[in-house]
Amino acid sequence: MNPRTADACITFEDLTVGYGSHAAVHHLTGQVPRGALLAVVGPNGSGKSTLIKCITGLLAPMSGTCHIAARTSLAYLPQQSELDCSFPARVVDLVALGLWRKRGLLGRHRAEDRGAVADALRAVGLDGFGRRPIDSLSGGQLQRALFARLLVQDADLILLDEPFNAIDEKTIRDLIGLILHWHGEGRTVVVVVHDLDLVRAHFPQALLLARRPIAWGPSAEVVTPQNMQRARQFQEAWDDDAPWCEPSPAPAGDVA
Repeated sequence: MNPRTADACITFEDLTVGYGSHAAVHHLTGQVPRGALLAVVGPNGSGKSTLIKCITGLLAPMSGTCHIAARTSLAYLPQQSELDCSFPARVVDLVALGLWRKRGLLGRHRAEDRGAVADALRAVGLDGFGRRPIDSLSGGQLQRALFARLLVQDADLILLDEPFNAIDEKTIRDLIGLILHWHGEGRTVVVVVHDLDLVRAHFPQALLLARRPIAWGPSAEVVTPQNMQRARQFQEAWDDDAPWCEPSPAPAGDVA
């Protein structure tokens, strides 16, 4: 697994997490350093989104621990399929929700807040969209608005669950640019990604899951045909009705 670091943002200790009695991620140990840009990859159903929800605190560990460093602010973008876009709100209202940590959910917004929202909309290419209802946006426009909300949150740790699904190539390029900008600022960014070409091109580190960790380290060493085949084979071997498993030896070639 990935090497231990003194300056960790996230620390996993023999983490097993899932839903009810069904474990989705088994025996994960390792650390995500502060300032890392990490892609979480693996087959469908391999536990990627479950792991992200555990980091956010939405899911409690079944065993082991997931620890976030003290005084680390967190921002989370779930999959679009989990969002209710029928709520009668404007784009500016959606983005302004990112100010809740500063102002509270019912706090009055100041001139500087309105300026921050306007700056965020410009940064994601939605200048002039503020008064549009969110249910009028395309998938790519909605994702841009959600990234604007993340900009306003100004968090140390940013978690993105499949942010590139069902959006156009231009939007993907622009959102990758924002992610790389956050990485350049020293923020810790963890992204669930399906497109392995994007991982190879833009993400320095990758964690390959197939319900258990298969490989974790530099993307060029993790996202290989051999590792992806191992992940597929391991995933196919699981019994979906099995509630638990025993720890397995680390795969050959992983860093202790």
